[in-house]
Amino acid sequence: MNYFSVTRGDIDGFFGLMVDNLIQLLVLTGLCIGLCGFPLDFITSVVLPGAAISLLVGNLFYSWQAYKLGIRFQRTDVTALPYGINTVSLFAFLFFIMLPVYQSTGDYKSAWKAGLLASFASGLIEVLGSFFAEKIRKSTPRAALLSALAGIAVTFISMDFLLKTFEHPLVAFLPLGIILLQYFGKVKFPFGIPGGLVSILLGIGLSYLSGLLGSPIYQEGGLERGVSTIGFYLPYLALGDLIDVLTLTNIKAYFAVILPMGVFNVIGSLQNIESAEASGDSFDTKSSLLVNGLGTLAGCLFGSPFPTTIYIGHPGWKGLGAKHGYSVLNGIFITFISLFGLMGILQALIPIEAGMAIVLWIGIIIAAQAFQTTPKHHSPAVVIGLLPAFAGWAVLIIQNVFMFLDGKLQGILQELGAAKSFHFYLSDLSPHLPFLPYALGGILSLSQGFLLSSMVWASMVVFLLDREFAKAGIWALIGAALSLFGWIHAYELAGNAILNQFTSIASWHFPVAYASLAALFFLTHFLQKPQNRANPS
Repeated sequence: MNYFSVTRGDIDGFFGLMVDNLIQLLVLTGLCIGLCGFPLDFITSVVLPGAAISLLVGNLFYSWQAYKLGIRFQRTDVTALPYGINTVSLFAFLFFIMLPVYQSTGDYKSAWKAGLLASFASGLIEVLGSFFAEKIRKSTPRAALLSALAGIAVTFISMDFLLKTFEHPLVAFLPLGIILLQYFGKVKFPFGIPGGLVSILLGIGLSYLSGLLGSPIYQEGGLERGVSTIGFYLPYLALGDLIDVLTLTNIKAYFAVILPMGVFNVIGSLQNIESAEASGDSFDTKSSLLVNGLGTLAGCLFGSPFPTTIYIGHPGWKGLGAKHGYSVLNGIFITFISLFGLMGILQALIPIEAGMAIVLWIGIIIAAQAFQTTPKHHSPAVVIGLLPAFAGWAVLIIQNVFMFLDGKLQGILQELGAAKSFHFYLSDLSPHLPFLPYALGGILSLSQGFLLSSMVWASMVVFLLDREFAKAGIWALIGAALSLFGWIHAYELAGNAILNQFTSIASWHFPVAYASLAALFFLTHFLQKPQNRANPS
């Protein structure tokens, strides 16, 4: 097997991963400009080349890792772990660290440096996590690891792109149909053309025609703006800028955001490695997580304030037929367009609507895997493990609505010349009042640390289904400990920001509730007849 070989599946996988990475880069570009006042030339010359370094490091390693695994076991079907910018950390660092710094200083570089510090600390957490993550993976039921991923796939991936699909059906339905035909219907296209390529080309064509179809997608002047950023941009060494802000005071100030994001990244990557093993590709946990952290640190040192992660979606890329070549192609492509300032051109030529069909399909496959690769009788545990992610998604929607309404309110007050400033804040609501029509306090509590609470509840249900009540009790105690220190369920509202609340006793309600569950499960264990404990049925 040649390392430099590229299969038809690799081409499909490349288009899917490229669109996924491209979406992240386009989103961070728009948010950095719109929220934190970054000039476009600063993003083009500093942030994107730094992000490209981190993506290149990870993509080449995971490609080589898959290649070596194939050589070791004489297999030609090993699929590299997908890799890219961490979406959750991207939003968290922008909204809760960089934006407040920019609002208080008016200086985009101060906001950028704060992001560098957060990314650096997050990368260190990832590196440290690589040394003990394997033990966590081996002691956690597969249903618990995969159901949390499935919840993210259904909500943050599939629902997001499904809603966009139904917003622009004349543009998005046919590209989605192409993907479904090839990968569900096993239809082969003429001349062996990959379905992913057909889908994107069709999406681009329909996007150009969208104005004639009554729903224009392309923006006037987009191509001209893209051309203006073309050039050659060497990566900028940001070590001095990082040292400027690398103080204990700053770390403490941002710790409430940095810690959960670092832990979230370690756990999420761990779950993705388990997902790959469930698909037949068993990668070393320690080296996989270690390089993930090193990729984040490399990007940070060259000016990117956004951590990277092992992506959700390995079973999807494997279903596309991708091997290790797709990861190499993606790393080289993203590096090329970032160093030569071509992101604006791609943004103008390939709208999100043209490529989201592949990403939507990936989300569907991930969710399906959680049920297909776990024991059939554990399916209730998978279902309960999905639920916390729905709360996380609901909170994101609620938060965005409040931010939008508050922005509109400020605009109206400014036009009216109001002497006083009024705000539309989440923190002004009582968490115990019914909200649309659900209890806001319950949504917020379930959303905080939802990856961890998903694992706790799914693990408890797995062991209850297997009648191993003592193990279910142990997981209830883990839930009590996590909630005691605010790692799950604890939150603090500050305006429209929802922050983790890390204290010795964040709230006594959840630790006591989990401890009560543990007591119930342990009591059940000891009250069983000895023969039932020895031979559960």
